[in-house]
Amino acid sequence: MKPTAKDWWETASPDEIAHHQNQLLTPYLRDRVVPFVAYYRKQFEEMGIDPRAIHTIDDLAQIPFTRKSHIEDPRDFVVIPDEDVLKKQWSTLKRVVLHGPHGVKKVLTEELRPILLTSTTGRSAAPVPFLYTKHDLTRLEEGGRRLMVLCGAQDDWRHINAFPFAPHLAFWQAHYAGLGFTTFVLSTGGGKTMGTEGNIRLIDKINPDSIIAMPTFLYHLLQEGEENGSEWTKLKRIVLGGEKVPTGMRRKLTALCKDLGATDVRIMSTYGFTEAKIAWTECMPPEAGAEPSGFHTYPDMGFVEIIDPESGERVPDGQPGEIVYTPLDARGTVVLRYRTGDLIDGGITREPCPYCGRTCPRLMGKISRVSDIRRLNIGKLKGTQVDFNALENLLDDTDGLGAWQIELRKKDDDPLGGDQVLVHAVPLDGIGKDELRNRIEERFRKATEFSPNGIAFHSWDEMRRMQGVGKELKEQKVVDHRPKDH
Repeated sequence: MKPTAKDWWETASPDEIAHHQNQLLTPYLRDRVVPFVAYYRKQFEEMGIDPRAIHTIDDLAQIPFTRKSHIEDPRDFVVIPDEDVLKKQWSTLKRVVLHGPHGVKKVLTEELRPILLTSTTGRSAAPVPFLYTKHDLTRLEEGGRRLMVLCGAQDDWRHINAFPFAPHLAFWQAHYAGLGFTTFVLSTGGGKTMGTEGNIRLIDKINPDSIIAMPTFLYHLLQEGEENGSEWTKLKRIVLGGEKVPTGMRRKLTALCKDLGATDVRIMSTYGFTEAKIAWTECMPPEAGAEPSGFHTYPDMGFVEIIDPESGERVPDGQPGEIVYTPLDARGTVVLRYRTGDLIDGGITREPCPYCGRTCPRLMGKISRVSDIRRLNIGKLKGTQVDFNALENLLDDTDGLGAWQIELRKKDDDPLGGDQVLVHAVPLDGIGKDELRNRIEERFRKATEFSPNGIAFHSWDEMRRMQGVGKELKEQKVVDHRPKDH
């Protein structure tokens, strides 16, 4: 089992954390970002910003936000060193003294040469590539080790990584978590590679202690395993990523685990995004079903701020807002003050975690996407803003509802007609269709200004095909079949 001694970032006070981040920030901007990242070199020059004048994390407010729309040419955000500039930097000269002229070349190559590419999923825009150097992969490995520790894993456990084989952060973070923690991790490639049946056969043979996967795929995997008569009695941890994990989903997964013979499974969600090149997790809850502890961030790797999405000003701790991220030690592709478009309803806290005692900043509450708030024209409610994050939570928390999908379409497929919201549902636990229909409609009425235009019932196999389980990188839980120019 790994030692339980905590690293400095886990027990430091807010002032100690801020002091350490301040020490990292100036040399990072001065020696690595501004001289060698074309976008920021131009931005700092045009705005007259001297990177040496940015001494503290509060000074970051001088730097404009970066949005996904700004990344028109991904090469402009890559650390591409100029050899002449590099030779004159004091940090390089110190390395020459330590490693000699030949040794320093190897060190700098490992730090600065890109060797791995991941990309955004490209659902709402073209995929954007993000490059990693060996330095970044060491960082990813350390982040993975921390994930394992926070989740209460043991190094003699067997882990299944069921994320799809893809150039995406989720898969690689899980892979490097195994390397960082020196533990057995078997990557199945998810449903696209081995199919649901192949995953079940493999899990039956391995009988793992933990499974790392996307929530919707794992939900179907556990259900199929239960129908198959599988017994996964050693399962102790489920670590989820890639999608939101509402309370209802956790409850359903816990029930399925019990059906498979795993009576004390702790479920933890992770939060990461391509642009951060790292992922964070909740820590292990003291008991199954306990409230999530919040995502434990790594203040030595990056700075997280929560802003008012309208004004762009930072909000006090504990207040809702948009997540903004600045790395303090990344190479390869770098984005500063990156606006994620993710809204966190509990903001950030620096209070000790009630479960593990760690004092690192934690992101609290539900995370939702700005892009999941859509404008609909429903009956008399013209131009209504509908939060589909809330609808997803509503459906996941509906008793008797198994899998589901929300479909947006035009009435009678008329491009000029009103918008319609249809719910496709699979009944659970023998509930009658009429009773489930009434439950869904009642929950919609209480939470929104409208009811679904229709509720259609399907078998599990039909729903799996509709959601693209095992075929899509992310299962399709909300589909928009309206004309693109609506």
